[in-house]
Amino acid sequence: MPDKPSVLFVCVHNAGRSQMAAAWLTHLAGDRVEVRSAGSAPADQVNPAAVEAMREAGIDISTEIPKVLTVDAVEESDVCVTMGCGDTCPAFPGKRYLDWALDDPAGRGVAAVRPIRDEIRKRVEDLIAEIAPEPTA
Repeated sequence: MPDKPSVLFVCVHNAGRSQMAAAWLTHLAGDRVEVRSAGSAPADQVNPAAVEAMREAGIDISTEIPKVLTVDAVEESDVCVTMGCGDTCPAFPGKRYLDWALDDPAGRGVAAVRPIRDEIRKRVEDLIAEIAPEPTA
C-alpha cells in the first residue's frame, strides 16, 4: 500500500451507498486516504434519504454529484469497493477488490437508511484500520 492509499467506492447509480461510504472515509481518515466514488449508470442526484441520514451524522453530502465510473478511476485506485449492487470494476493486477453486501437505500425513507449508513461507517472504520491507521507518536 502506498503512503497515501486510494479507495474507489462503486455502485450502479453512485447515489446512495457509494456516496455515504466516500463521505465516511473522507470524514474519518481525513487526508490520509484519497477517496473516489462512481457508478456505471449515475443518477441525476444523490438520494435525498442518504443526504438526510448523513446530515444527522454531521456530514453534508448535499452538494455531491453522482459520477460515471471510468477505467482511469479504477486504475488510479489501490482498493475498489463495490457496494453489493452488482456493479463490476475493470480488473487490474495489484488492486484489491472488495464487495460489501449492503441493502439498497433507493426508494426508502431516512429511517430505513440509518442502519445502512451505520453499517457503512463500521466497514469504513475497519478499512481505515487496515490501509491507513492513525500514525503513532
